Amino acid sequence: MSTKKSSNNTAGQVRTMRTRVGKYELGRTLGEWSSAKVKFAKNVEIGECVAIKILDREQVLRRRIVEQIKREISIMKLIKHPNVIKIYEVTASKTKIYIVIEYIDGGELFDKIASRGRLKGDEARTFFHQLINVVDFCHGTGVYKRDLKPENLLLDTHGVLKISDFGLNSLSQEVWEDGLLHTACGTPNYGAPEVLRDQGYDGRASDTWSCGVILFVLMAGYMPFDEPNLISMYQKISKADFTCPSWFSSGSRRLIQRILDPNPLTRITVPEILQDKWFKKGYKLPQFEQEEDVNLDDIDVAFNDSKQVLASCHNHLYI
Repeated sequence: MSTKKSSNNTAGQVRTMRTRVGKYELGRTLGEWSSAKVKFAKNVEIGECVAIKILDREQVLRRRIVEQIKREISIMKLIKHPNVIKIYEVTASKTKIYIVIEYIDGGELFDKIASRGRLKGDEARTFFHQLINVVDFCHGTGVYKRDLKPENLLLDTHGVLKISDFGLNSLSQEVWEDGLLHTACGTPNYGAPEVLRDQGYDGRASDTWSCGVILFVLMAGYMPFDEPNLISMYQKISKADFTCPSWFSSGSRRLIQRILDPNPLTRITVPEILQDKWFKKGYKLPQFEQEEDVNLDDIDVAFNDSKQVLASCHNHLYI
């Protein structure tokens, strides 16, 4: 997308080249990575603001991450939950793949913590309610998040939590014969001891641990396990060597200690968290939209290597 002045336009008029992807007019860049970028966009037909994740087809193929990206899209389509970013459609051109998703403009939950230091107990609990709700729903559909952290938790304009970035998810079909996952992934600070040991782990129990770390960060304003030396940090995580601040209530302290149990077999489960006395204060069940049939056909079509152009990309001149 480029902006330039025309040589023959009248005073004060600026001609702007704006890129269109089908019915979407692309705007500013919201984020950029090695093989992808996310741009703000507007549906010119209905005026709806969206975000479009743009993947370079050649880079995706060269890095052999086609299946990973297809999995991410499939999961986002399958999970219809008020605390998960919606995916609207997938389309492509000869060189790009476009994933149209819900635009969230409230920033990261991490930024909220960074700017305020820590959240008050009731506010932290409200976010934790939403986090546990969506994790419970994901586990019920056979999806384990595996990379839960505040940076992947966004807020909409109403302060509603939205989970993004499903690139490191695992579907239940990918569990090995021993019933455990065997890929050490995610962010070390939030990873459960069994994940860091990479000896096989239950995705449900590891997600629960990450939720506990997030709750601690929300209420404390800092990490429970944070050492400059990675080995030292791993040692603390493996023993759950942490101390709750004095301002934690007794109820929140007990719950966090039960979540951050280094033994996944005795660690509190999500169904048990839902019954916890401290957790249940002010708890509201999630409100779901009416379910629609999920069509995954456009994913395979978009990643097809054929020369057919599925998305028409035009440069439109505006004055």
